[in-house]
Amino acid sequence: MKVKESTYIKSNKPLFKKLVSELLKKYEYASVLVNDSMGKRYSVSKTGTNVAEDEIYTSRGYVVKVYDGGCYAEYSGNRISEEEISKIVTLVSEKLVNLGQGIEKSQYKVPEDEEVSFVKSTECEIDPEAFGDEAIVKKLTEIHKKGMAYDEKVLNCGARTEFQRYSKLFLSKNKDLEQNVMWTSAAVNINTKRGNEVKTAYDSGSIMGGMEMLNKLEDMVENTAKIAIELLDSEPIKPGEYECVCTPEVTGMIVHEAFGHGVEMDMFVKDRALAQKYIGEYVASPLVTMHDGNAVEQTATYFFDDEGTVSSDTVIIDKGILVAGISDLQSAMALGTTPTGNGRRESYRRKAYTRMTNTYFEPGTDKVEDMIASVKEGLLLEMPFSGMEDPKNWGIQCMVNYAREIKDGKFTGKIFSPIVLTGYVPDLLKSISMMSDEKSLGGAGFCGKGYKEWVKVSDGGPYIKAKIRLG
Repeated sequence: MKVKESTYIKSNKPLFKKLVSELLKKYEYASVLVNDSMGKRYSVSKTGTNVAEDEIYTSRGYVVKVYDGGCYAEYSGNRISEEEISKIVTLVSEKLVNLGQGIEKSQYKVPEDEEVSFVKSTECEIDPEAFGDEAIVKKLTEIHKKGMAYDEKVLNCGARTEFQRYSKLFLSKNKDLEQNVMWTSAAVNINTKRGNEVKTAYDSGSIMGGMEMLNKLEDMVENTAKIAIELLDSEPIKPGEYECVCTPEVTGMIVHEAFGHGVEMDMFVKDRALAQKYIGEYVASPLVTMHDGNAVEQTATYFFDDEGTVSSDTVIIDKGILVAGISDLQSAMALGTTPTGNGRRESYRRKAYTRMTNTYFEPGTDKVEDMIASVKEGLLLEMPFSGMEDPKNWGIQCMVNYAREIKDGKFTGKIFSPIVLTGYVPDLLKSISMMSDEKSLGGAGFCGKGYKEWVKVSDGGPYIKAKIRLG
């Protein structure tokens, strides 16, 4: 079934249309983005059960944008009525547009405002709101108990899920866009203990859809518990460069951290990304083609961004050559490029930044078993934890939970944990020598711009084989 439309947007759309019409009497360009979103987090573990709405997931309001002939001003609010329209127009014209008096301003042109109109919705099998909190908690409790019963070494099993249903309306002189989207993610986290040793393993998944995700979560429990027990026998790794095969989850973290933030073009405007100087040059193996956008369906899929740019697929690396970055409307105008539909806001209260969406490597032609068999002495990296990069210098540092030893193309049974992955991005990506013919993406987490401005993203790709510095 289609994700339901917002009654708030439907009932107030005539008022927002009138607001834009009134602003256009004063300004060459005016637009409004209206957001109505709702979401919840659920978790069950030994420490208790939690059900809560989250501020990032749940909000209702709008942001108005106007062009005064040289730059832009924005106003956000959460009240709309016939009386409010005149107040907003007055506030924008008398106060907001003149707020920057005495401050040096960047000069922009009026954005292209091509005529386009649509209403689009994603699909959902089990609506979380209709399914209900009680049913969701019951399912998570069953998963928690299943993990706890797996082995006496299991110290705790946490099961969680979260969803967001959002509706957005974008109006300008020539655009009338509506979208209704729902995503759901879920994860199981298992702690094991032997003596004083405590280890953790997790698995997660995500979909554009609803609580049908919980059925997939239940299938993850046994393997996650098995890995958590195996990790009790893990050893520290000797620092050095290794021949590595990475699972799609680890590949996704590398994609996100290595070239994700580094090609966000608002960083080009500020001269904070080394990638800007390498457009048109080889930065990766010829096997590597990298995308960001909506050619795939995952948690960051949408039909238009928060500046009214229709979503698209951007090829960032084409057969090893860096060909493009991703951009919001403002950075594209500053650089004289076409916006890619990556202008995203944490909420209607926050400004738009260039942000990743679904970021991934295309698959190759190799079989996973052939990739493992080709390794004389190396490792299989699994279960990414976290990562960070330095776009200015192209450094990368990621945490991976564990690595399985490979010798003469076979697993030895030895496991190392934890793993720190470091290096210079082009060196790592140019060393890729094999890529599997299958790919997968996941979006169980959020991405922050620096330390804030959180938005939903997904990443992934195929298994890759590369030389990587580990410690």
